[in-house]
Formats: sequence, structure tokens, C-alpha cells
Amino acid sequence: MRKDITLLLALTWACSVSAAVFDVKDYGAKGDGKTLDSPAINAAIEACAAKGGGTVCLSAGNYLSGSIHLKSNIELHLDAGATIIATDQRGAYDESEVFGAPEYQDGGHTYFHNSLIWAEGQTNVSITGRGMIDGKGLTRHDTETAGNVQGGSIGMGDKAIALKLCRNVLIRDITIYRGGHFAIIITGCDYATIDNVLIDTNRDGIDIDCCRFTTVSNSKINTPNDDALVLKSSYALKRPVICDNILISNCTVSGYKVGTALDGTYVPEKVNWVCGRIKLGTESNGGYRNVTITGCTCIYSSGLAFEEVDQGVMENIVVSNISMSHVHHYPIYITTGRRNRGPKERTEVSSARDIQICNVTADDCDSLSGIQITGMPGHPIENIRLSNIQLRYRGGMQRQVSADYPELGTKYPEIAKFLGTCPAYGLFARHVKGLHLSNITIKLDQPDSRPCLLTPDVEDLHIDHLDTPDGLIKSVP
Repeated sequence: MRKDITLLLALTWACSVSAAVFDVKDYGAKGDGKTLDSPAINAAIEACAAKGGGTVCLSAGNYLSGSIHLKSNIELHLDAGATIIATDQRGAYDESEVFGAPEYQDGGHTYFHNSLIWAEGQTNVSITGRGMIDGKGLTRHDTETAGNVQGGSIGMGDKAIALKLCRNVLIRDITIYRGGHFAIIITGCDYATIDNVLIDTNRDGIDIDCCRFTTVSNSKINTPNDDALVLKSSYALKRPVICDNILISNCTVSGYKVGTALDGTYVPEKVNWVCGRIKLGTESNGGYRNVTITGCTCIYSSGLAFEEVDQGVMENIVVSNISMSHVHHYPIYITTGRRNRGPKERTEVSSARDIQICNVTADDCDSLSGIQITGMPGHPIENIRLSNIQLRYRGGMQRQVSADYPELGTKYPEIAKFLGTCPAYGLFARHVKGLHLSNITIKLDQPDSRPCLLTPDVEDLHIDHLDTPDGLIKSVP
């Protein structure tokens, strides 16, 4: 017994020695909010990596910073009271890498090195702690190019956290305020976990691009000017790569004024065309497969948008237990299109099938559009099941709306910008094969002149208890 205890103590001591902690202040960081501390932070990371890995710790303080280079087997830990503040100093950020191929995707998905915290090709990387990242000096524009020329300004930082081709990623407990173009973007990463993160930012919150086996959980994301939580499948890896095996659970997305989610005042923001939503797309060269979204709350949000328009596939999507309030534009939007933003020699056609959405409640839904499910002529969306859904629309549309609703075609898949007012206030489906509706309740706050339900070119339509202001449909067929 004594030998066993001695061995256990020896192993514990060995583990504690190997799990070294490197304090950035030992490497010259001041944490005074005035000194540029990124050189010291990077020196601590290099020293930690040289020892085989460990924790690089930022104790309480304000750390003015440019680019921080995260490396394998490193946990960047922000203690409570520690804030990394993105500087606006030109030249403090790394230049954008050379992509070396046609850029079919936006610059924000192409370039990573011009970010506040970035890593490429690393393993076992973590960003943790109760501290904050304040992207005060980051640009929110999306005009980045090679050499880091952004909107005419050279050397600006673009994103708060950008990880590419990394494996075993953990981002937990941190707060991100004003995250730049993207607060978090991970591209081509496997086995990533983002948990208990609070984001209050002026562009996208979290973008998951071309990733596999990724979980986003227990996070609150406030994005009044763009998307909150987005799956994408761009051409950033120079080939179509599917976004596969993704779980989003117990998250809250919202569109309050920037900063008011952090300070607790929760002031609704006057939005333009999109805010605070959970979305698949728009970049969709590979597509999305085996995605589960469950237990989420959407407040002052643009709803759920599932968009496959770049020749990929969208299949095996399961959504459940969603609460929405103050829904902007539409509660649910599922579409395929022919934008085909990729190599011209590709011949695939965008497709979507096997999508289930159940247990959804939404109030104060915009009168612009009901649920929309729209495929393409000759290429229908297949096997869509909606069940146990209760929606309350504002209604009030009294003018006549043409039933000849525009096809999406090659347009960007946004209803408000390119398609206009939907001819049905409750649900509009077109070019669908296999649409199953069960236990759907639709209510209006004000009378609406449009029909509740329109289903042109829908084959194999099944309705089991659709309760509308126009009357109860018990069964079709």
C-alpha cells in the first residue's frame, strides 16, 4: 500500500511539474492598458511551447495587444479581471497570409494571421478563463486582402479569435466585447468545443467553417448587426469541405444594442436586414450534414436560416426545443439556390433533404414572411418535417401581394433584400417533395389579407392538425 501511495504522489508531482504555468508579466507584460504587451505574451507562449506546453496566464490587468500566436499544447488563460484590449496601432498585427488560389469566399474567411489571437495547424489549443477580450481596435469591415490592406488602412486587426486547421480546440468561459469582423472563427478544425462564452459584438459572433465534431454550448451571443451563430462551408481550404457532426445546444442569441447585453440594460437595437440569428450559410460549397440544434433561445433575432446555395448538400438537420421572441423577417427559412460561388467547372446542384424541426414557440413574428421552404425548379427540397410549432405573427398586411413570388435563382438568399413580401403570412413552400406538418398553430395579432398557407409545386404534402386563423385543418391528405 505504501509503495502505491508513493508512486501516486510521484506521478502527481510529475504531472504538476509538466503542467507548467507561465505568467506573462514574468516576460515583460505590464497590464497597464498603455504598454503594447503582445510581444511579452508571445514570448511567454514561445517559452511554454519550448517546455512542451502548459498554461500561459494573464492575471488581472489591461493588456494592450496586437497579434498573439497560439501554439500547440498551450492554454491561454485569462484570469478574472484580465482584459486583452486590441490596439488600433498600425503594424501591431501580422500581415495577412498569401492565399495563393482564387478567392471564392469573403476575405474574412480567407485570411487569419491579421487577427488578435490566431493559430494555424496547431493541436490542443485552449483559450479559457473568466477574463475578457475587448476588440476595441479591430476593424468591423470585410474588405481585408492579402497584405492586410483593409479599407485603405494598413496593419489593422480583423478578428478577435481565428483558428485554422487546428485539432482539439477548447474556448471556454471567456467574454468577448466588440470582436471585429468575427468574434470567433474556426475553419477546418476537428474536435472543437466552445462552451460558456459570452459575446457582445458588432458583427458576426461565432463562425464554424468546414469543421467536424464541433460543439457550441451554454453560450450567449449578442449581435445586433450581423449573424450570431453561423455554420459555413466556404472554399477557404481551396476545396469543398462539408461542415459535419455539429452540435449547438443551450445557447441564447439576441440583437440588443452592442454593449447592453454586457451591462444588463438589454436595449433593443434598430436593425437593418439581419441580426442575432442562428444560420447555416451563406458560404456552402461543401454543405452541412449531421447538425443538431437544441434548447436555444432567440430574442430580437432574424430567426433560423438554413441556406444551401453554393452546390453543396444540406442533410440530416435536427432542430428542437427553440424559443423565439420578437422575430425579425421570418421565424424559419429553408432554401436552396444557384449562387454557385465556386469554380466554374463544378457541376453539382445545391440540395437539401431530411430536415426535422420540432417544439418551436415564437411570438411577435415579423409580417414580412411566414415560414419559407423553397427549393429550385426540377430540384426540390426533400423530406421536411415540422411538428409541435406555435407561431404568433404581427399580421396587419392589408395590401394585395402577388402570388407570383420571385424564384431565388442566383440571388443572395435573403428575403428582405431580394424577394420581398411573402404571399403567405403563415407558411410558404415551393419545389418541395415530402412536406409533413403536424400540430402547427398559427395566430395573428392583427388581421392579414394574405392566405395563411401556400404550397405551389409541393409533392407529397401531409398535414395533421394545422390550426390557423382561417380554421383548423385536421388532415391532408
